[in-house]
Amino acid sequence: MARPLAVVSLSGGMDSCVTTAEALAAGFEVALLHANYGQRTEARERRAFEEIANHYGVPADRRLVISFDNLRLIGGSALTDASIALPEDEDPHRAGVPVSYVPFRNAHLLSTATSWAEVLGASAIFVGFVEEDGSGYPDCTEAFLRSFETTANLGTRPETRLAFQAPLIHLRKGEIVRRGLELGAPLHLSWSCYQGEAQACGHCDSCTLRLQGFKEAGVADPIPYAFIPEALR
Repeated sequence: MARPLAVVSLSGGMDSCVTTAEALAAGFEVALLHANYGQRTEARERRAFEEIANHYGVPADRRLVISFDNLRLIGGSALTDASIALPEDEDPHRAGVPVSYVPFRNAHLLSTATSWAEVLGASAIFVGFVEEDGSGYPDCTEAFLRSFETTANLGTRPETRLAFQAPLIHLRKGEIVRRGLELGAPLHLSWSCYQGEAQACGHCDSCTLRLQGFKEAGVADPIPYAFIPEALR
């Protein structure tokens, strides 16, 4: 029998890279979805997406790159509006929703994943949401995902039954790194930095969380950094 199919949201970051490995380990064939929305590192994230897809041998007809120009035009995020400064060298676990939050972005991603999954006949959607050790984004929570799962299954054909899976959602970054290593995920191909493309900046929240994860796991991050804080070396 053919393996079941899952649509995986693959930004190219570490969490989505490991999530792709999780979907494959769970016995799914994967269709990989990537979104451009005017983010600062759009080209570098697209490269990471393609390199991870190549690593896993995902054919072209199961790769979909979409453009959310509306999110860039709406703005309201430091990732899409250069006039909003990105925090640097701050505690990424500070209270509140950070300025890097892209308003309701993940609802757009999940809607598109649902549409594509219905067309492909997929039975699952995988996302790299991380709630406990993430950046405090309200659209990365388990409550939001479960709510969207209900909505998606109400709004699709009766025969479409989609299970929304976020296998990393309650893991810390160090646990995610260790899990990625266990699964042989190509972490060296992933890219997490919010603002650097030739080298990761080492200053933004995403770099800090990633570096903390590798330090907790006791291994060196394989991607290049322009700067690594002494405490995270």
